Amino acid sequence: MRIKSKLAALGLAVLITASCTGQQPKTVVQKQEKPFWQQAKTPPMGWNSWDCYGPTVTEAEVKANADYMSEKLKQHGWEYVIVDIRWFVENDKAGGYNETDPIYTMDEYGRFMPAVKKFPSAADGKGFKSLADYVHSKGLKFGIHLMRGVPVLAVKKKCPILGTKLTAADIYSEKMQCRWLHDMYTVDSLKEGAQSYYNSIFNLYASWGVDYVKVDDLSRPYHQGEIEFIRKAIDQSGRPMVFSTSPGATSLTKADHIINHANLWRICDDFWDNWDALKPQFKRCADWAPYIGEGHWPDADMLPLGRISVRGERGADRMTGFSHIEQVTLMNLWAIFRSPLMFGGDLPSNDAFTLSLLTNDKVLDVNQHSSGNKQLKAEKGLVVWTADVPKTADKYVAFFNTNDTGTSDISVTLKELGVTGNYLVSDLWSKDEKRKVNDQYKVSVNPHASVLVRFSKAK
Repeated sequence: MRIKSKLAALGLAVLITASCTGQQPKTVVQKQEKPFWQQAKTPPMGWNSWDCYGPTVTEAEVKANADYMSEKLKQHGWEYVIVDIRWFVENDKAGGYNETDPIYTMDEYGRFMPAVKKFPSAADGKGFKSLADYVHSKGLKFGIHLMRGVPVLAVKKKCPILGTKLTAADIYSEKMQCRWLHDMYTVDSLKEGAQSYYNSIFNLYASWGVDYVKVDDLSRPYHQGEIEFIRKAIDQSGRPMVFSTSPGATSLTKADHIINHANLWRICDDFWDNWDALKPQFKRCADWAPYIGEGHWPDADMLPLGRISVRGERGADRMTGFSHIEQVTLMNLWAIFRSPLMFGGDLPSNDAFTLSLLTNDKVLDVNQHSSGNKQLKAEKGLVVWTADVPKTADKYVAFFNTNDTGTSDISVTLKELGVTGNYLVSDLWSKDEKRKVNDQYKVSVNPHASVLVRFSKAK
């Protein structure tokens, strides 16, 4: 019954058949696909402005990052350009949020609009249409961040809700207001007009050409009512949009609900560039691995790599605090866990090493197209992950040494991988000669380092 319960939590129908030979019952899984899963059949890959620009990114900076992505990364699968938080505030600041005297930009229906000071093409009520068109012209997709709820300013002004006789003051609640940013009130799921308000903002975003929405303050605590409003609002808008919830950690007890309403959900709080933040991700990823699936992805958060905090929320302008070894480890874990890949650094500032992390097609292929991803074993800080290479007898295997000291040998046998025969093992980051294996494979791994290989069935 445990197996049945866990699979049912994934939105899967489960049939269990027992043989008359005394063998264990066989579990047959029939997937009940949600239409919105089609919007993220593989983990989304893109750039997000948060790590480098906080709430202050400008139109020129977004375009510069889109230009870089189109020229250097699009051919490797990178496609989303995301404008993060508070694009509607004219006078925000680096290193935090201006809650003293923020100048909001909002339309008559209580819907935030891009601040023209930061996004000149939004003038005359055009919103993000021009910027989205620019991103689309590069063969890329455009996304925005928003906070859950209805603007406090819209409630105070009693702005009408488009298409109704109600106002913002009829749908709000001061309960469960975001604790760290106070732009919004909760939309009360029991009040008439609540769905209509969410419909109105997503119809606006659809008219702009938005392809992706990252909605903040949804996951901790878990706002089930507003998540359902957002799902319905996207679906009725007529435009497909990837729906990402933030921040984490989303509770594992909500796995069934989130899989059936969102494409991505955060498994942690904001992730930054230090080993103390990275090490706990191993357990979080292991816990969420059973819920990985086409169209619904546990999200280990952004990649704080390259040049970050240009005008960011955390620390001074810098290149990432991760060492080169740790950056490879980060990429390997995100790849084999199949986390969404959202680069947080300023792309035009990339050095050659950072670019190499984003253009290794063999590693990116693990993230985009592997299956059966799981932690195989973890003992004394030494961790092994495995995944299948679809339509082959091949395996991906990642070896991690999460300890702070001591180089260690980590091994895996073909029996542990569930295969037999002769295999050739190739390192996905190097051009070393392939090693032949018919029993055990052992690799020496330095502290904080990792090795990602492919076991290929020998012909």
